[in-house]
Amino acid sequence: MKRIYLDHAATTKTRKEAVEAMLPYFTECYANPSAVYSFAGEAKRGVDESREAIAGILGAKPEEIYFTGGGTESDNWALIAAADAYGNKGKHIITTKIEHHAILHTCAYLEKKGFEVTYLDVDDLGLVDPAELEKAVRPDTILISVMFANNEIGTIEPIKEIGAIAKKHGVLFHTDAVQAFAHVPIDVDEMNIDMLSASGHKFYGPNGVGFLYIRKGVKIRSYIHGGAQERKRRAGTLNTPGIVGMGTAARLAASEMEQEGKRQCELRDYLIDRVLKEIPHARLNGDFKRRLPNNASFCFRFIEGESMLINLDLAGICASSGSACTSGSLDPSHVLLAIGLPHEIAHGSLRITIGDETTKEDLDYVVDKLVKIVENLRAMSPLYEDFMKKNGKK
Repeated sequence: MKRIYLDHAATTKTRKEAVEAMLPYFTECYANPSAVYSFAGEAKRGVDESREAIAGILGAKPEEIYFTGGGTESDNWALIAAADAYGNKGKHIITTKIEHHAILHTCAYLEKKGFEVTYLDVDDLGLVDPAELEKAVRPDTILISVMFANNEIGTIEPIKEIGAIAKKHGVLFHTDAVQAFAHVPIDVDEMNIDMLSASGHKFYGPNGVGFLYIRKGVKIRSYIHGGAQERKRRAGTLNTPGIVGMGTAARLAASEMEQEGKRQCELRDYLIDRVLKEIPHARLNGDFKRRLPNNASFCFRFIEGESMLINLDLAGICASSGSACTSGSLDPSHVLLAIGLPHEIAHGSLRITIGDETTKEDLDYVVDKLVKIVENLRAMSPLYEDFMKKNGKK
């Protein structure tokens, strides 16, 4: 059956160059890189080269890169360890209402520990207002955490402006860059970022490995205890094959970023144009221009997102919805509600995220199928029938 994968924001395939780079570290250079004997040297070199590659992409120093099990661990580490280290200075944290749950749930955990969290609103495009953020800063604010780009609607936040505010007030600034790293340019010095989270499987590296950038001088402690790895800040035997694969994928993604980003932007805009022109009562979620190159997020009135996904799957198309099934009931995305969409519209969401193998022909096939799917689902919708009657169209 024909298969078109358009869920690259969820995960990407591991590119063959990364797999090939990983293979020797399973069966040949398999020593623990923390060991002192010479056999461990090759494994350590692989880890060091990946650390240098990632640091170079961010404009950071290699010793500021700490390897983790993925973006969720990195987010948890950044928030919990910062709260632990700076809690004597204050117990106030600022974040936004559209963060990934790795941030929101960690903030909820910290609230139970006595910290106060301000959850900033965003506008209808998903953008944080830097002026409102600065108003929220208090003498006891110890951390600001704002994602670089939203995983659902693709909006890229004003990170440089937020970093400048954090620096001005002497507050730590963390950004969840899981969707952005190796897709858009990031310079931690220029943007005054103190901590940054990323995950390998979002840029064609392997699953189960990520990193946390921690600026030199930031005094956060270990999150995982039990060993002296990662300069005594993250215990546990290093995932050498995963780290090597992630470093390889990062290096290649960075070298292709400008050209591939331009190609994906053109495909993204082509897709958006066709959908908005050919499907009535459709809307684009997020900023039209200030968005990730591969992200197109829509809402379609009078239908439900999960039904769209099932029908797309039957046509061989892999995409995702902003809705999530929680406790047996279908709840609309917290991100879509935060940008002001009513429940009935937020339920009809569809996220399409293109990748390095996506073609214009793929997107034509998808839109052709989507037009028919939406039409068929609306034909079964009493809400749509009532709407058409009220507007004298039926």
